[in-house]
Amino acid sequence: MEKHQSTIQNIIIVGGGPAGLAAAIYAGRAGLDPLVIEGVPSGGQLMLTTEVENYPGFAKGIQGPELIAQFREQAKRFDTKFIQENVIGIEPAENKTNKTPRTYRIKTDKQTFQAHSVLLATGADAIWMGLDSEQRLRGRGVSACATCDGFFFRDKTVAVIGGGDSAMEEALTLTTFAKKVYVIHRRSAFRASKIMADRVLKHEKIEVIWNTTVSEVIGDEKVEGIRLQSVDSVSPKREVLKLDGIFVAIGHKPATDFLRDSAVVLDKKGYIVTSSQEALRYARSSKGNGSSTDLNFNFEYASATCLTGVFAAGDCVDHTYRQAATAVGMGVAAELEIERYLNEIF
Repeated sequence: MEKHQSTIQNIIIVGGGPAGLAAAIYAGRAGLDPLVIEGVPSGGQLMLTTEVENYPGFAKGIQGPELIAQFREQAKRFDTKFIQENVIGIEPAENKTNKTPRTYRIKTDKQTFQAHSVLLATGADAIWMGLDSEQRLRGRGVSACATCDGFFFRDKTVAVIGGGDSAMEEALTLTTFAKKVYVIHRRSAFRASKIMADRVLKHEKIEVIWNTTVSEVIGDEKVEGIRLQSVDSVSPKREVLKLDGIFVAIGHKPATDFLRDSAVVLDKKGYIVTSSQEALRYARSSKGNGSSTDLNFNFEYASATCLTGVFAAGDCVDHTYRQAATAVGMGVAAELEIERYLNEIF
């Protein structure tokens, strides 16, 4: 039976990754007694990352799970409470049609909480190819982030899977480190913008393999190669390609499915739209007058969603950088705005 918590929290943070934990640290220090509903599994993509060498403050690097553990311990030091459950919905507590509610109900699969403010920091997941061998070798040569892991493939041979702008960016980033970069695309032309595609096609370190998919990642303890499958008879026959690493760049999926039936506005890819994005969109539009839409975006708070008192940060908002450090910064900025918001309504 679902339990209803009578206590109204100052702030509930949905998500236990870098953005949510950074916000929890700040909220705890501000005396807001934050509650973090972490999700299952918790910790975000860093929990699947082995060596993190580009997070400031760790000169010798740190394991992804250990970095999350340190974030979490620091948040607990400031009286943050944690619950490992999945949120399935959010709605105004007083009136579903009220555009300026003072409290929200946050429903998990086990119980319901109430809060004066909510920070959505649920992150995003890379879309994988769906191969058992790919999952087995994640963190051991299989990656979804060239910025994070490219350094480990200096003077190695790697492949990027995909044909959009993200794949082009991954391939170009990897040329800084790798001696050879293959781009494997299932079609005969890239979906990427022309300028990005041209850069890849002209780069001396990059070779494109068209009309081809990956049927298996080869290797016992680490990636040793991939098995390729032509999608038509025109493509050259390539059985096995020897590699040191593979970067999957076929997209990311924000963890926002639970918001589909809520009033929170999502873009066409499922990322949460905040007022900063809405303001930028209007600045670039033909209207160009900075006026609001009919939705209730509050441009005084860059991290605000269209629901008053509900904010968002991290990879569920950011489809450009997707780094732990940028997520932390977004989480801190959102929490500082939430502090200001709470001071204004009380």
